[in-house]
Amino acid sequence: MRVEQLGDGAPEIVVVGGIHGDEPCGPDAIESILADPPSVNRPVKFIVANEEALEAGERYLETDLNRAFPGDPDSALHEERLAAELTEELRGCTVLGLHSTQSYDGMFALVEELSPALRDVLPNLSVDAVVETEAASEGRIFSVAPGAIEVECGYQGSPEAAENAEQVIREFLAATGVTDEKLPARRESLPVFRLGDPIPKAAADQYEVYARNFEEHPAGEPIAAADGEQLVSDEPFHPVLLSAEGYEEVFGYTADHVGALD
Repeated sequence: MRVEQLGDGAPEIVVVGGIHGDEPCGPDAIESILADPPSVNRPVKFIVANEEALEAGERYLETDLNRAFPGDPDSALHEERLAAELTEELRGCTVLGLHSTQSYDGMFALVEELSPALRDVLPNLSVDAVVETEAASEGRIFSVAPGAIEVECGYQGSPEAAENAEQVIREFLAATGVTDEKLPARRESLPVFRLGDPIPKAAADQYEVYARNFEEHPAGEPIAAADGEQLVSDEPFHPVLLSAEGYEEVFGYTADHVGALD
């Protein structure tokens, strides 16, 4: 784990990339920021988390780091030991975590639940939507940093995802008072979704998806197919993280549209 700091004192703001080794956008964006560091009004910490998995180009080496918090310093598993180290760096801090997906080319944010502080920061970020994870937070970064914001920055390995990640870092630093960089106009209406159930994915040789992320999908229409076997929902929902190849056992997740940040 690599930790770099700008400014003097104990940081209360943290930017984390490289939690998953097959998502280089965060580390690339952090490197870009540190190569020409901005002037800061308060200290901030930058962390490249799973350097070993990044070097291997794998999501993780032994277990998913973002399902391993708060970790165990005595574990035999690399990511569980790393989670314990990372937990100590994150506790009590306002955290931005950077990720990428195989499901969506834009940016959206995931939070455990909307707090007043998050309601103030999120409309300053160039994200298309906010997703509350609530009950799905066990083992994730939210379990040790409840006010964390995770941003999915675009398609894995794409230059656009790295550019998006750098942009959202700069916006986050300005929105939290770390820098005086100019922010874009605050979003007038940022849609908010609440994460629901996983969409099961059977073992197959070929997968297809028909629904579109964040767009309401009607009941009775096919969502996806595994070797031609279609999966249909009995209820309308909004898909989140829906893709053919993103996860081994699920296509993605259902979500409810619960409002907007104005």
